[in-house]
Amino acid sequence: MKFISPKFIRSIAPQLDLLNTIGGGVAQPQLRVDQRPKGVVLRVAMPTVPADSFRVVLNQQKLTVFGEYRHEPDDQLAAPLFVQTLDLPNNLDLARIDAVHEGNELQVRIPFLNPSDQQREIDIRHN
Repeated sequence: MKFISPKFIRSIAPQLDLLNTIGGGVAQPQLRVDQRPKGVVLRVAMPTVPADSFRVVLNQQKLTVFGEYRHEPDDQLAAPLFVQTLDLPNNLDLARIDAVHEGNELQVRIPFLNPSDQQREIDIRHN
């Protein structure tokens, strides 16, 4: 005798998955910041999360990287998987930030500003 039908299990599985994600989740992000000669690379590894679940938002000097869970791509309701906000230093070129997802890792690459553009000698005029 079956107490729960397979149809019921298929209909409730997405809600259980969403509740599990909200209640502790299945994704454990690993965040690392690497300094390179030309800039920094922010690496976020979450093997169980698909690439289209990541978001990167820049608001002035604050960079926010987050992941979200949606049962269907068009769903209005999304559960946060993780959120990380970083205050970026002034020596980074915020206009040239890019992000790429390779394998199971999101890489946000931020180059340093060109030091020659930042420091220059000012000519003194004589009146």
